[in-house]
Amino acid sequence: MDVVVRAHEVLGFVVPAGFLAMAGWAFGGLLLDRAPGDGFWRLVAAVQVVLGVQIVLGGVLFLAGHRPHSNGPGWLHYAYGGLFPIIVLVYAHRFAHRARGLPWLVFGIAALIAFGLTFRAMQTGLGID
Repeated sequence: MDVVVRAHEVLGFVVPAGFLAMAGWAFGGLLLDRAPGDGFWRLVAAVQVVLGVQIVLGGVLFLAGHRPHSNGPGWLHYAYGGLFPIIVLVYAHRFAHRARGLPWLVFGIAALIAFGLTFRAMQTGLGID
């Protein structure tokens, strides 16, 4: 179980960093007035997969009786780290289809929001309230 705990801790840093990289890449494209290339979309896919793995690991830990070190309501860790980022990504996918020529910007905005959420989940998981 220690391996699962450690993997969850490491991915707890990787997920927000991935969202921040997505946001930076998208807003950099906006500043340079050009759409990011295929690498951006590979990053979007990779961050979504890593988030999914993180949620599964968190579920395994939850079922095994492990709880975050939060001093506040424990459910915030799960909401910030899993539920809310998934909702943000679902809406990003829906709205990106409508944003003709700028779907990457929709994902940049979503990534910035998801960064804040997952960073807060990391804080609550570490007991920083």
